[in-house]
Amino acid sequence: MRIYDYSSTVENVVLKQSNLQPQYMPEEKIRVIEVPDFPCLGKTAALRFIEWCQKNPEGVVSLPTGKTPEHFIYWSSYILENWNKKEVKRMLESYGINSSSKPDMRSFIFVQIDEFFPMNPQHSNSFVWYIKNFYVKKFGFDEKKALLINAWTLSCQPGENLGELFPDGKMDLSLRYRQPVNKLEQLQQKAILAADRYAMEYEQKIREYGGIGFFLGGIGPDGHIGFNIRGSDHFSTTRLTPINYETAAAAAGDLGGIEISRGKIVFTIGLATISFNPTTTAIIIAAGESKASVVRDAIVNEPDILYPATVLQKLKGACFYLTSGAVKLLKQRSIEKLKKLNTVNQFEINRIIIDTAVKKGKTLESLSENDFKDISGKFLIEQGIDVTKAAKDISSVLKKKIEKGTKTIENTVFLHTGPHHDDIMLGYMPYIIHLVRTPLNNHYFATLTSGFTSVTNSYVIFQLKNLENFLNKKDFEKLLQQDYFDPSSNIARMRDVYHYLDGVAANSVDIKNEAQARRMMRNIIAITDSENITVVRKKISWYFGYFENAYPGKKDIQDVQLLKGMIREWEEELLWAHLGFNCDHIFHMRLPFYTGDIFTKQPQLKEDIIPILNLIEKINPDIITVAMDPEASGPDTHYKVFQAIARAVELYLKKNPKNLRIWGYRNVWYRFHPAEADIIVPVSMNSFAIMKNAFNICFGSQTSASFPSYEYDGPFCDLAQKIMVEQYSLLKVCLGRDFFYTNSIPRLRATRGLVFLKDMNPDEFFAQARYLKQLTESI
Repeated sequence: MRIYDYSSTVENVVLKQSNLQPQYMPEEKIRVIEVPDFPCLGKTAALRFIEWCQKNPEGVVSLPTGKTPEHFIYWSSYILENWNKKEVKRMLESYGINSSSKPDMRSFIFVQIDEFFPMNPQHSNSFVWYIKNFYVKKFGFDEKKALLINAWTLSCQPGENLGELFPDGKMDLSLRYRQPVNKLEQLQQKAILAADRYAMEYEQKIREYGGIGFFLGGIGPDGHIGFNIRGSDHFSTTRLTPINYETAAAAAGDLGGIEISRGKIVFTIGLATISFNPTTTAIIIAAGESKASVVRDAIVNEPDILYPATVLQKLKGACFYLTSGAVKLLKQRSIEKLKKLNTVNQFEINRIIIDTAVKKGKTLESLSENDFKDISGKFLIEQGIDVTKAAKDISSVLKKKIEKGTKTIENTVFLHTGPHHDDIMLGYMPYIIHLVRTPLNNHYFATLTSGFTSVTNSYVIFQLKNLENFLNKKDFEKLLQQDYFDPSSNIARMRDVYHYLDGVAANSVDIKNEAQARRMMRNIIAITDSENITVVRKKISWYFGYFENAYPGKKDIQDVQLLKGMIREWEEELLWAHLGFNCDHIFHMRLPFYTGDIFTKQPQLKEDIIPILNLIEKINPDIITVAMDPEASGPDTHYKVFQAIARAVELYLKKNPKNLRIWGYRNVWYRFHPAEADIIVPVSMNSFAIMKNAFNICFGSQTSASFPSYEYDGPFCDLAQKIMVEQYSLLKVCLGRDFFYTNSIPRLRATRGLVFLKDMNPDEFFAQARYLKQLTESI
């Protein structure tokens, strides 16, 4: 077995820069390298990889796929392609890397970690395709030496493939053990057993190589590494295995929907494969607060099948590379960082005390000093903070925040913005219901991307077939003669919308279908620039042909992206029409940075930011709402929209100084801690009912939850309600149930959920945006 050199000067330099220890014991059971942000995470991992390659020529490497390694790929390829440039040599030397000795990347053996199974390796959503395009081409690996999972024709007759044996893309692994009932199952059984044999041989090859020398991986929502999901045996080897719901939900976007990814079989190297060589350098990278809980579980727990990454604790060269958001729940580390500050800010004090109240199940006002015995509480006491007085003060502050959320706002112009068409609704629809009740406010709604990636092929086919059913009807002929389908007519667009809502009110499926057909007709006329019925029919036929030949998860061409985006725009128009807003108050921005690529570009000034600036100047709002992504990770569309709006607001205020407020919201992807929220809005059962009903009525492409959150198996409206209820439960503990149950204000007595919002002035907003922008521009 080969002995690898896992020593690292790069890690020592980064640790010195961070002024942190690699491990805070006894809590942390494995080393941690903490960096400020997502881009730095990729840069640090790239430098460590280059360092390892330099020390271990001809070694075996396994690198991850997906969006997580975006900056790792950028920095690694940049360094390798520009090795002889002075600035690159200076950077390498500053991290202790010998700049005179460029690694020969063709000497290394690349081992693929995992793959969906079966999967056509020619498809752009296959991991084989990813590896060839991002690692072989950009890094210079020798493809002939690469061990790739290419079993598309395994056990098949010449000219056949596994796609024909498994037409729905799913395998019944019970065929390993039971008798097949027909000819197809006989062939499927043969293929499954051949795949098992292939997995065994794959494992054998890795062991003959001496095991993996450098492993870089992400960590999934259930804690998986590779596709070793929660519950995987730490002695597991390369195999075919089913996946759980969390993993299927995370993969839904790649595979074309949860309907396809649910129950999908995967091919993965095992936990024992990764840890086979005791001198392996194994690095797990994770960014953002959304990964904080699985990161904590993997780092603080003893080895356990519930936490797959705990297998790495046996490797001396193993380490977690994490952003500041991802380490948020590592208590000992967090307290050590606070100790380095001259003063503890009020947010941290509030957060610790609120968390203590929730953990103890006591109201803030009933907390005593004896309740602060854990590491966080002791820290506050050591800082000389009167924790019981501070707890009472926080109770009062929270009540004022709730009071702020119940106050009537008038004579205000709102510009509500969302990255996607349902983001505003899922974030704070219950508040909008109250804000629109006074005619003294003006509300405008802007969605900044076309959101086409969240519409399945099957849903578009359903809408096209519905249109075909109406094309020959006399009513449609009359509408064509009346120039009803003129794409530029907002009046006619709203007739589509109100016709549909009339159908909802009348419980008439026929009226709703006709309204949807009208809008689909309008969309195709806009795309073809022709009202000729023959042209429309040809385009419909073209779409059917396209979808028949398109595999799920494939990046769509422009005409398909446009049609899918128009379906989302229709859905949003239906939503705001519930509250009486016409198309002249709804703006579909379709910013071009949103492309559907694995790695999307940053918003550009002319293409993306100036259109937002023009809209702000047109509306002249008093309050702008924005979706707040705390780190350049997770749904990166949210982060990029946040940046684009910030830059547009900055340009706007230079020309139009005014007292503008920015409200930040989060929905199904992130939560505010109660200490972060400035406005807390009560949500009643009535508001929940409106939100759920409106979502199911309007967002037809989303009701089946084809692209769900890994946290909840169901539509986003239900998850949004779940989050609001959880936020209410937190505050009910902190303030006591009687604050709500016996309150003199009926609206508070009716509270069953809470919405958290962050209220910022421009300087506070820009401070958030500038920080994140600097991180991204460091690339």
